[in-house]
Amino acid sequence: MKKAAELFKILSVDKRIEIIELLKKKPMSVNGLADKLGITQSAVSQHLRVLKAAGLVMDNRKGYWIYYSLNKDTLERCRQRLNRICTCGCLTGQGGMERKKKI
Repeated sequence: MKKAAELFKILSVDKRIEIIELLKKKPMSVNGLADKLGITQSAVSQHLRVLKAAGLVMDNRKGYWIYYSLNKDTLERCRQRLNRICTCGCLTGQGGMERKKKI
């Protein structure tokens, strides 16, 4: 996995997050992703190239088609990284507003 700042930069693009959300459901081809996202196959391919280079997605060739899926190990490490830097109390059920009331 790349450094946290690089990873967050990669995930700062809405379409890449949408791709990840779609791939959470099932592996998909470039054509399938393009149809769901309403963007060109070329644009999807470019986003997948970036996500694959970051280790967030994997590909699997089946005949003429390549299906993309999430690399759940890398995604889990991202989640753990976010949890380490999160200080809002959301993991313990305490939001910022509740903490302010106690002060």
